[in-house]
Amino acid sequence: MLVLDSGGLSRLSQRNRRAAALIEALRMESLWPPVVPTVVLAESTTGAARTDVHVNRLLKSCDVDPVVAEATARRAGHLRAQARRGSAIDALLVALAEPGGTVLSGDAEDLRALAAHADGVAIERV
Repeated sequence: MLVLDSGGLSRLSQRNRRAAALIEALRMESLWPPVVPTVVLAESTTGAARTDVHVNRLLKSCDVDPVVAEATARRAGHLRAQARRGSAIDALLVALAEPGGTVLSGDAEDLRALAAHADGVAIERV
C-alpha cells in the first residue's frame, strides 16, 4: 500500500516531468493508486478551486480514505507515544501503511521516527 502525506500529494500534483515520471514508476511497480486519508486533505486544500486545481486533479486517480478506523487511530497513538514525536496525522499515515506499506512524504524526519516502531513501513521522500 502506498500512502501520501500532504507533501507527497503536493509534489505529485505538480504538472512537471519529475512528478509524471514518478507517478509512472509507481504505476509500473503496481503501487498506484495511492491512499490519501481525508485528514491529509485538511492539510492540502484551501477550498478555493483556483489554488486546489492540481491537487483535485490528482485526487481523481487516488483512493481517498474517508474514515480512520478506531483500531488504526489507537495504533497511531501508540506509535506516537513510542516515537515521542510526530503529529497525529503523521502517526495516522504510518499506522495506515502497516504492515509493509510505504508513505511518500515531502518531510520524512518525523515519519521515519514513527516508522521505526511500525511493522515494516518504509518512508520515501518525494
